[in-house]
Amino acid sequence: MRSIRFPHLLTFSAALVLAAFAAAPGGEALAQAARSGGGATAQQGSAVAQFGDWGVFTSTTQRGKVCYVASQPKTRAPGNLQRDPAFFFLTSRPGENVRNEVSLTLGFPLRGDATVAIGSTNFALYTQANGAWIKNAQEEGRMVQAMRGGSQLTVRSTSLRGNVTTDTYSLSGLGQALDRVAQECR
Repeated sequence: MRSIRFPHLLTFSAALVLAAFAAAPGGEALAQAARSGGGATAQQGSAVAQFGDWGVFTSTTQRGKVCYVASQPKTRAPGNLQRDPAFFFLTSRPGENVRNEVSLTLGFPLRGDATVAIGSTNFALYTQANGAWIKNAQEEGRMVQAMRGGSQLTVRSTSLRGNVTTDTYSLSGLGQALDRVAQECR
């Protein structure tokens, strides 16, 4: 099990992804969020490709190259809550021997653990601030395989204010995006 997680990469990744999505038509709201959020800016990384609902991104840190796929939820419930954008990431850091690390930023402070459901299979997540990671790192490979074979995943979490939330992500294009990450970060 990896004992070190990298919450600062979530800030960097979210800013980069926000900027990349902002380039799409109608993405100015995301661009504003990227500009107002703390942390790194989009100039520190680059968008590589888009496959279905998943983007491929790379950056370089002091520890080496970082490659990841990212997507935003297709639906968020309840719809009346004010939340920052959410993202689901699978990150590879070959210099640290990390492949397809699961992480999320949910757009609000969290209370307690969260879950991901892919079909009838559930995975537990632990949370910190507005981020979440798979609770048992040994299950990451199984989760990624389930994602490759699934059509959608659902994240259930509870905000610090007690609101139960459900974000649903499309898995369209994920397999191709992960294949590209494997090429980019050998």
